[in-house]
Amino acid sequence: MTQAGTRAVADTGRSERLQRALFAIAGLTASNLPLPELLRAIHASVGDVMYAGNFAVVLYDEGRDGFRYLYKVDAGGGRSEGPSLEIPMRDREYTLVWHLLRSGRPLMGTTAQLREQVFGPLSIVGPHSTDWLGVPLLRDGRVTGAVIAHGYRDDVRYTDGDRELLEFVAHHILTAMEREQVKEELEQRVRARTHELQLEIVERHRAERLQAALFQIAQLATADISQDAFYRRVHAAVGGLINARNFYIALLSEDAESLEFAYFVDATEADAAARPLGAGLSELVLTEGDTLLSRAQIQALVRQGRLQPATTGSEPECWLGVPLRVDEKTIGLIVVQSYDPQVAYGPADQELLGFVASQVATSLQRRRAADSLQRAYAGLERRVEERTLELRKEIEERERIEFQLKHQVLHDALTGLPNRGFLRDRLERVLQLIARDPGRRCALMFLDLDRFKVINDSLGHLVGDEVLREFARRLQTCVRSPDTVARLSGDEFAILLEDIPVPSTPVKVAHRILAAMAQPFVLGATELVFSTSIGIAIGDARYRLSDELLRDADTAMYRAKNQGRGRFEMFDESLQQVAGDVLQLEVELRTALQLDQFEPHYQPILRLSDDAVVGYEALIRWNHPTRGVLGPGHFIKVAEDNGSMQAIDWRMFELACAGAARSLGDDTYLAINVSPRHFRRAEFAADVLDLLRRTGLPPRRLLLEITEGSLIEHPEPVRETLERLREHGIGAALDDFGTGYSSLSYLHTLPLRTLKVDRAFVAALGQQGNTASVVASVLALARTLGMNAIAEGIETQAQRDALVALGCEYGQGYLLGKPAPVGEWTQRTA
Repeated sequence: MTQAGTRAVADTGRSERLQRALFAIAGLTASNLPLPELLRAIHASVGDVMYAGNFAVVLYDEGRDGFRYLYKVDAGGGRSEGPSLEIPMRDREYTLVWHLLRSGRPLMGTTAQLREQVFGPLSIVGPHSTDWLGVPLLRDGRVTGAVIAHGYRDDVRYTDGDRELLEFVAHHILTAMEREQVKEELEQRVRARTHELQLEIVERHRAERLQAALFQIAQLATADISQDAFYRRVHAAVGGLINARNFYIALLSEDAESLEFAYFVDATEADAAARPLGAGLSELVLTEGDTLLSRAQIQALVRQGRLQPATTGSEPECWLGVPLRVDEKTIGLIVVQSYDPQVAYGPADQELLGFVASQVATSLQRRRAADSLQRAYAGLERRVEERTLELRKEIEERERIEFQLKHQVLHDALTGLPNRGFLRDRLERVLQLIARDPGRRCALMFLDLDRFKVINDSLGHLVGDEVLREFARRLQTCVRSPDTVARLSGDEFAILLEDIPVPSTPVKVAHRILAAMAQPFVLGATELVFSTSIGIAIGDARYRLSDELLRDADTAMYRAKNQGRGRFEMFDESLQQVAGDVLQLEVELRTALQLDQFEPHYQPILRLSDDAVVGYEALIRWNHPTRGVLGPGHFIKVAEDNGSMQAIDWRMFELACAGAARSLGDDTYLAINVSPRHFRRAEFAADVLDLLRRTGLPPRRLLLEITEGSLIEHPEPVRETLERLREHGIGAALDDFGTGYSSLSYLHTLPLRTLKVDRAFVAALGQQGNTASVVASVLALARTLGMNAIAEGIETQAQRDALVALGCEYGQGYLLGKPAPVGEWTQRTA
């Protein structure tokens, strides 16, 4: 065997080992193996494809800026398959692992090559390796770890293929680690919930004992009794739950400078008088909230100078106070205290007193609201008189403003020019004059500032407004006094030349405008040059309505814009004909829906190994009564613009499914194309299932082809809809794969059955470039993910042979079969 043949056999063998390794790694990731066993198994699979005698998996903690080895096998530095202790990054500064974790980029090569790939110095730790390869573990752009392989043998040299394999391994290791983390978090939550339930059982018994008393206190808050009676009953209810022989309620004065005792019962004092705020126990509650103190703690606060010693009464053995709050504002406090060393309060008593305080605050708030309402009624008559006087002044001001509004309604606020309503009124009067004098002419010029959106997007709306004001000013310098310059909307303007002697007059005005626009716009330190597109329509006796003249001038303006911008165009009958053709097509499309002129054509999808038909793709055709059979390129754009495309789609879905159920073999499936607009509707999945019930097509025979644009625009609705349909057996295919935004993240998470290789890659097979490698990669990816791959657009035998050689199993295209009505395929299979 020749050297080339030997190399080919070796490459084939390595490809087979690589394929087995990829499947093995993907299967391991989906298994329930513990992480250490999983890493050992992945290491063994990697070793079947590349040299991995020295292999490590590193986990990086960004918060602590350190890393540890989850798995490490090093022939030169020792073997350690279990997790290591965390190593601070500062202790491994400028090592290969440090550079890999800091940069988040793969590193590969000899020591000399690695020095060129890193930024800054390179420090070598441990035995010197002849070749080194490391790839980062990345999640949402953040480095979470790395996978490393290196060798001490002169014959070990890693390749790009080894790097790609290690990146594949890194992705699956990260998935396994995240799964393990979720499992651990779930177990922790179960343990925590079990503990919570135990505490809830204890708390429930206590709550049952307190419920009756608390309910009584809650009722007192809304009872129609005096304030003194309310305080006495609250005191009695609290006394039934805790020791409340010594109990008082104190309130802040309106100026918040003193403390007033609304209710006071104490064994050592008969009463308590109002006093200025100082450094007493009550002030601690007002400033710090709930306060529970023993006698020793009170004495300690006195020694620290934080508390003044009591001047009256005895010193309590235990003191408990909680604040009264209304709308987050502290208005006072409620206190119980004990002079008996055997009686002490705890957290449960503190919680109870907090509830009582909330009820007292509720009562105070209700009573204060009633007082406020009474004061409001007292001042209502005075305010009515004041408001009557204000209304007289407002009427006078309104009359003044109405005159100003009449001007504003007909003028643009930004430029001060007349607006569309003003222009239409003026134009109607001019057309009435022309109707009475047919020899008279006017001209309407429709102007659009070219590329104005770029100004707003790049320089901002403030600069855009300045440009519009300057544009309006220049337009006014180009016309005569009786003519009207108006701003219609956005960057659209119009000029009405009321009485023109010859049609050349608006042309001269247009030249003046283009010359004025050629001068730079100076906006602060910025100098800009813009252009405008102008459409001109000559108004004569043919026009009856202002909107007709506006329409024709607008049509001419778009013609000028399409011809290259910075120019003007006169309206003529040919422009009207183009607009008329579009309108006619819209009418014909509506008629086509009513008369059912749309028909599905079916293109077969073949198994390339034996030419067996496995499915058909339904493609829309319009049986036009005069133009024959039309493909979608003749009418799709107009249908999308006028909003009829969705109705056409559903009619096509129904016809295609009914034809497939009735005439195509039960062993074939039907593929239909679904545009992104359908996934915006939450009812789409239910409508598809209802359609299958009506047409009799089994769900297993339906395949929905979606584009990558659907995934980008609506990723979550698309995923949810496809999952719901997959539960009923309906498959999904990703159309034109490889030309847009496809990524492993989409393919990994979406319930896809098939990838369709874009026809652009098929057409390029056999030409210069790496198209064959791209197609091979797509096919390998599809196999790895358990999907079918279909090559689109096969038109030559050479393309088919190349695809078969690459391992492509299915294909479609003109070489294999052109789209045709269902009857033709029925005759061929009969």
